[in-house]
Amino acid sequence: MEHIDWLLERFREAGHQPATIWRDRIDSYSDLTGRYERWLDRLAADGVREGDAVGVLSDFSPAAVSCLLALIKMKCILVPLSWESRDQHEEFFRISELDFRVEMDDRDQSRISGLNYRRDHPLMTQLRSANKAGLVLFSSGSTGRPKAILHGLPELLNKFRAPRRRYRTLTFLLFDHIGGFNTLFYTLANLGSVVAAGDRSVTGVCGIIEKHRVELLPTSPSFLNLMLLSEVHASHDLSSLKLITYGTEVMPERTLRAANEAFPGVRFLQTYGLSELGILRSKSESDDSLRVKIGGEDYETRVADGRLQIRARSSMLGYLNAPSPFDDEGWFDTGDSVIREGGYYRILGRESDIINVGGQKVYPAEVEQVLAEVDGIVDVSVRGESHLLMGQIVTATVQMEAPIPSVAMRKRIARHCKGRLQPFMVPAKVKVVTEEQVNYRFKKFRS
Repeated sequence: MEHIDWLLERFREAGHQPATIWRDRIDSYSDLTGRYERWLDRLAADGVREGDAVGVLSDFSPAAVSCLLALIKMKCILVPLSWESRDQHEEFFRISELDFRVEMDDRDQSRISGLNYRRDHPLMTQLRSANKAGLVLFSSGSTGRPKAILHGLPELLNKFRAPRRRYRTLTFLLFDHIGGFNTLFYTLANLGSVVAAGDRSVTGVCGIIEKHRVELLPTSPSFLNLMLLSEVHASHDLSSLKLITYGTEVMPERTLRAANEAFPGVRFLQTYGLSELGILRSKSESDDSLRVKIGGEDYETRVADGRLQIRARSSMLGYLNAPSPFDDEGWFDTGDSVIREGGYYRILGRESDIINVGGQKVYPAEVEQVLAEVDGIVDVSVRGESHLLMGQIVTATVQMEAPIPSVAMRKRIARHCKGRLQPFMVPAKVKVVTEEQVNYRFKKFRS
């Protein structure tokens, strides 16, 4: 069986088991299969053909999920897009050479529009010639212009063929994120239930977990920190949770320790992946450890010059708007600084985030962990700032519940850091804000 025939066979076995839960509406696997078959007819009737690039603007609604399945079956090139990135959609349409776009509204009603962008990128031509479905994802652009990442879908979906544990899973990570894509297909491949988040605020997420008895929450360290600081979780029944996975950024030890205390019966698993490679299998040393084994049968890992490199069967074909990042042997430099501890990796952070103060390396997450202990700080983001003599200095943006003069805050931080951090690691500049320090993907701002 090729493409997703194997997945559809599993759906038929599942019958009336719940497949998707969207705005309190439960659709079974039989419902999902029926929607998929109707999408096949509708897309063909509207002129969609094999090899067409089709943008799907939505979240994890029943219409969107079944549309994605139909496009894969038709061997189209999927371009999932979330509404949070709407300001960049026109550029994304052009780069991915869209032939059609499908939009889902708040009622899950859909509209198909034909587009007419140039269709001559050699990687897209290569994928069409191989007679494969494809996937285009866009990076967050946190380190510059968003990159358009092109995958062949059979390679990316192959790992889901092996049966794993079944969960009722919240789709917290976004529709256009590799983590969100991975969550969706892991859950469907194991005949679990996809629970659409909708409202991704702390209160909204806790409410959905309680109402629909969610078992698996894939999230980010920043969101977990917000949840713990707000204490909203304490006013909800979250006893259904069995597993919380976290990734996308470095987890502070303090946050992981607090999360384990708040959810004593829940397993915690650190995940690792990139849009260019997919999500690797992982195994944390323990629930409260930041050491993790990563890899799996389709991945090789190594450390070169202190940075993690990965070679994968599911690697992207390349960028549509940037040069290839692979070396001659197919290794991808992740840009993540790591250290080996026994048979595990400890991920320190992005090399581009590391601050060089007079030749001394400063890891932002290490400083943030200490600053987060200061009374009154809700959240903190640390970055480097250019300096004529030192190369860079450490600066901190601290989120407070109530405003406080920055000078007073810097003095308070300096007193707290004495004996806890080396002098060159202590922030030379402090900015006090009251707004959150995370972006719409719940990753910490560092630029």
